[in-house]
Amino acid sequence: MDIATDRDPRRSIERTAGRTATLISAVWPGQPYPRGATWDGEGVNFSLFSANAEKVELCLFDASGRHEVQRIAVRERTDGNWHAYLPEARPGLLYGYRVHGPYAPERGHRFNPHKLLIEPYAKHLQGPLVWSDAHFGYRTGHAKADLSFDRRDSAAGTPKCRVVDPAFTWGDDRPPRIPWHDTVIYEGHVRGLSMLHPQVPPHLRGTYAGLATAPIVDHLVRLGVTAIELMPVHFFVDDRHLLEKDLRNYWGYNTLGFFAPEMRYSSTGRISEFKTLVKVLHSAGIEVLLDVVYNHTAEGNQLGPTLSFRGIDNASYYRLVGDNPRYYMDFTGTGNTLNLQHPNVLQMIMDSLRYWATEMHVDGFRFDLASALARELHDVDRLGSFFDTIGQDPVLSQVKLIAEPWDVGSGGYQVGNFPPGWNEWNDQYRDTLRGFWKGDGGLLGECARRISGSADLYEASGRKPHASINFITAHDGFTLEDLVSYNDKHNEANGEDNRDGHNENRSWNCGVEGPTDDAAVLELRRRQKRNLLAALLLSQGVPMLLGGDELSRTQHGNNNAYCQDNPLSWSDWSLDGRREEFLEFTRRLIRLRREHPVFSRRRYVRADTLTPEGLKEIIWLNPEGREMTERDWHQHFARCVGVYLAGGAIERRGRRGEPIRDSDFMLLLNAHHELIRFRIAAVLSGKSWTAVLDTARDEPFDLRQVVAAEGYALQGRSVVLLQEVPAAQEPARR
Repeated sequence: MDIATDRDPRRSIERTAGRTATLISAVWPGQPYPRGATWDGEGVNFSLFSANAEKVELCLFDASGRHEVQRIAVRERTDGNWHAYLPEARPGLLYGYRVHGPYAPERGHRFNPHKLLIEPYAKHLQGPLVWSDAHFGYRTGHAKADLSFDRRDSAAGTPKCRVVDPAFTWGDDRPPRIPWHDTVIYEGHVRGLSMLHPQVPPHLRGTYAGLATAPIVDHLVRLGVTAIELMPVHFFVDDRHLLEKDLRNYWGYNTLGFFAPEMRYSSTGRISEFKTLVKVLHSAGIEVLLDVVYNHTAEGNQLGPTLSFRGIDNASYYRLVGDNPRYYMDFTGTGNTLNLQHPNVLQMIMDSLRYWATEMHVDGFRFDLASALARELHDVDRLGSFFDTIGQDPVLSQVKLIAEPWDVGSGGYQVGNFPPGWNEWNDQYRDTLRGFWKGDGGLLGECARRISGSADLYEASGRKPHASINFITAHDGFTLEDLVSYNDKHNEANGEDNRDGHNENRSWNCGVEGPTDDAAVLELRRRQKRNLLAALLLSQGVPMLLGGDELSRTQHGNNNAYCQDNPLSWSDWSLDGRREEFLEFTRRLIRLRREHPVFSRRRYVRADTLTPEGLKEIIWLNPEGREMTERDWHQHFARCVGVYLAGGAIERRGRRGEPIRDSDFMLLLNAHHELIRFRIAAVLSGKSWTAVLDTARDEPFDLRQVVAAEGYALQGRSVVLLQEVPAAQEPARR
């Protein structure tokens, strides 16, 4: 056993979890699996994978994490796993690693034992990363910087791994298991959701506990969403260049620990706080999905810091340029790409996913830049080992899996190409619906494909309409309020001279850029928001709302607020009359979707399938009330269409096997700026209709106005939903 300490090894040197601990005096061989630090009730097994290391040292720290008190040479090695068992170790022990080996960047090796390394399987990381030049394995400022070697010790500013006791009282916690076709997703940020909520106790705001408080949970329940998709909660670091500009990595797509929850979101400093959040949301019937970043790490390119993977075994953990392994393959735009071609790295990702699904009880995952995970060599392989491994896993194959189906590399755009079992963020839905309501021409056919479930993208692979995760807005881009208030991005606060963020937003400011007192512009913006949200929630597929959109949250035109950990990004809960109206509109729209399964079909609707009445189960109509022709679909000026949805053709059955029927509906969309009188009698004669939604009205719901034979006065830029009324229930005409 190698010891490096400035203290007498016989003295008590730390107090952990209420106990007085002493220096470790016994080291047993231990086991190569499981990887990480595993408390078994008697001691702790440590296992670290490094295929190319020559020596591994386990470094132990006092309770403050400031003093390294002992180094233990890990001598046992099995199939590349370095392992040891410490019978005297207990939960709460702080540790890290130093790994020895060649420093030969030109051969892909960047070992440097002067750098304390975070263990990839660490379940709890204590303390933030306090940046210094010592975190870089090379001498900064050197002519060929990354080829040089730096001997400064980085331990002082490096987070310490903490041994955990996983015990938690889950009680009767069960996953809600909401069927995909009934799912409504709410994309939220742990910190941003509660920071400004006046009813959340101040000391809990911005934390897992704050998100679990009654005011936030009640809001989600009343809203009607069935799942919350949390932006990254894996341990991540703030970029050094952001901190130097007094900014933070607010979004968290800068992961360094795939097993450890981010503790800046914990009010107690315990990982049990996250488990409690999951249990509370499950009790409310809400699933928890995690936005996970397995495509890259926070270590960046060859000029990045040595914090974990780079120093443990750079050539194994990262994808390097084949003929020049000094450099990294970058399919992510962040400087590096994890090497899922390596079986041990792939195993690490699978172990991480299983840990969050089984130990943390989360219900599914949204994979950031998922195409990068599918690259076998340079191309995206939809049957890659990553997908094969998940598909055969008895745990992971049963949770919700959502892909962001692109990366920044060549051929990385893969919308529609992921295998069965996967759902995808559908940016074609987003762009089409944005363009349509903005008033762009030539989108009528594309709009129809998107709102009917995007069968052109998903049906050929055997997937159903729920494969399409439909969204208008997400964390990356404008909020819904800003989408109708700005033509251009306004990202000056990010400190990059407004060069960052997307330039093509398909947004429209309705006549004035940004804030205005013009009553007509404000009314048009409110209507456009209702149009976009109504189209989203009445489309086939799974709708996803951006957290705060229901509150009319604005980022003042910033479409890339990744570094804005301040009120610009946080949800504003101060509601005036108009914002309260829109919140209620959102609630009622979600309720309408939930009460009528015709808007969340389990299969694609088909024009060649007939209802018991002999009608097609879906009929597309032009404003004259005639069925759309090929010529109608290709008229560039056309911006108005109607769609008949036959509720009687619903294929669902109740608990006792009885068929579930729904009303017939007619959805009318008018992106023209002028009124159009929409006739419907030509094809659907004999049916009586009443308007239940009209986004042009101040009170848009439950109008109960029978549609006259000559048609419905469809206002410019509006959505109308008509419901068939049986003759015996027909209300009086007005």
